[in-house]
Amino acid sequence: MSKSLLTPAAALLCGVSSLSQAQAAEPSRLQDQVVTATRTAQTVEQSLAAVTVFDREQIELSQATSVPELLKRVPGVSFANNGGPGKHSSLFMRGSESDHVLVLIDGIKVGSVTSGAVALQDLPLELIERIEVVRGPRSSLYGSEAIGGVIQIFTRKGGSGGARPFFSAGYGTHDSYSGSAGVSGGDDRGWYSLGVSGADTDGLNAKAMDASGYEDDADGYRNLSAALSAGYRFANGLELDANLLQAKSHNDYDQVNRRRTAGFHAHADGESNVLGTRARFAPLEPWQVTLQAGRSEDKSDAFQDGAFYSRFDSRRDSASWQNDLSLAPGHLLTLGADYQHDEVNGSTAYAEDSRDNKGAFAQYLGEVGRHDWQLSLRRDDNQQFGRHDTGNLGYGFALSDALRATLGYGTAFKAPTFNELYYPGYGNPELDAETSRSLELGLAGRHGWGHWAVNAFRSVIDDLIAYDSSIRGPANVDQARIRGVELLLASQLLGWDWNANYTLLEPENRSAGANDGNELARRAKQLFNLDLDRRLGAFSLGASLHAEGQRYDDLANTRELSGFATLDLRGEYRIDPAWRLQARVANLLDADYETAEGFNQPGQALYLTLRYQAL
Repeated sequence: MSKSLLTPAAALLCGVSSLSQAQAAEPSRLQDQVVTATRTAQTVEQSLAAVTVFDREQIELSQATSVPELLKRVPGVSFANNGGPGKHSSLFMRGSESDHVLVLIDGIKVGSVTSGAVALQDLPLELIERIEVVRGPRSSLYGSEAIGGVIQIFTRKGGSGGARPFFSAGYGTHDSYSGSAGVSGGDDRGWYSLGVSGADTDGLNAKAMDASGYEDDADGYRNLSAALSAGYRFANGLELDANLLQAKSHNDYDQVNRRRTAGFHAHADGESNVLGTRARFAPLEPWQVTLQAGRSEDKSDAFQDGAFYSRFDSRRDSASWQNDLSLAPGHLLTLGADYQHDEVNGSTAYAEDSRDNKGAFAQYLGEVGRHDWQLSLRRDDNQQFGRHDTGNLGYGFALSDALRATLGYGTAFKAPTFNELYYPGYGNPELDAETSRSLELGLAGRHGWGHWAVNAFRSVIDDLIAYDSSIRGPANVDQARIRGVELLLASQLLGWDWNANYTLLEPENRSAGANDGNELARRAKQLFNLDLDRRLGAFSLGASLHAEGQRYDDLANTRELSGFATLDLRGEYRIDPAWRLQARVANLLDADYETAEGFNQPGQALYLTLRYQAL
């Protein structure tokens, strides 16, 4: 999509606001509770950070079929996908690197310690209760990786009211099957949830057949996942809970070796496991203690030419101790410590295969009159990279009952991955950690007709790790400067719910080499989302427009990827309060586009889903 097509997006946001002032009501989700931005509970409107929340109702309303498909609605978020459903998808948030976003599942840090990637495409959306996305640095609370932001995924939880089963079954283009089933429940003391989810699709040809010898075939994908959680609250106030998530996948893809003579029938079997336990209690009335421990695993076995090719098995053990002290009404002090142990196993021998990280943090949240603030500091002691100190300062001022201004500054860092350090024939053990500093200004309004926000930010990332052809491996050769503006609007017009956001980015390479001044690879400079939804008795109608501007696929900015726009239409019929029938046409106009050079993207597709949720 050309710049001329995307530029009117900002005008549209303002236009919807002026047309709807007399008709709309403020969306109820303004009061959503979030915990990721501060590691403590607060509402979205209280947060000094830019936050987006998807609850279960919104997930089902969107009819998204994967976590990446849902997350691309977030301001400043885009993906580079390697060939359709289930294929590797690199996430870029506010122009930062794909491994600069920390991902948590039920409070446990996840991701491969070899590549730094998180298999978001494998996570079962049907078993997710809620997703919180915090944009901006949060290393001062979580340590390494939280340069661009933090995504926390919460699996389904039970509640009081007895057993409540759920069920879904779907079918769509490319012989795509999906299904889920489970039950949740509990009483005033205990709760539980158990669910399974599966998907199977023929997929599409990830890469078109050409002179390089890629196979001209459909590259399928299937997934089987299960989640279990349970908890109990004792009479003395002690609260214990545990959660388990397992996602297994089989993925066909196109691969050739350097001589272009092999790599056919390539596929990989992946597995992601997350186990977490937590205890909460209050030794004294103003003092809340939270103890949490968990393990996340990322496994992958690759095959090609009819034989085993490689195995990667990474494991991350973590533990945390957090103390929340209520000093006075509106004043909360949080003190805590984290421990993390990373370990690598598999068919590849690394010079180092484990490391530890210890972190201590403190945070002070305060509120006096129209003023509120967040101050957080953290020190990480990494076994390989020594000490790193990070901090965040956020300040908010209510200009009126409906208008609020915010200011934030934060520093962050990311430790190099095991692949960047030690992968045989590629790794560079002399790498330094990447560091960043970010400044953000925000203005937000809440009115009877809805809410809006404008966020302007600037980030500088030093010692950015990139491929250096002179050593044929990674090096600290780059500096990046990223500037951007986000515009958000949620309102109503003529009975329709409107949710729109527009992001303008300037992701610039500031290294001293030949690429100085170029755009960072695979980052679109413009992003736009518009969602419309309306309820008409037993029927619901909706539409989603997603547009991304032009980008480059390489650091030298020689391979350009054109901008694009996709339009989805969706509908729902409530057969009765428990049963619903959903239909969605994805990419209605059959847009032909790429988010990574040479990798195909799905065209027009139709999906049908039948849902049941006991009341």
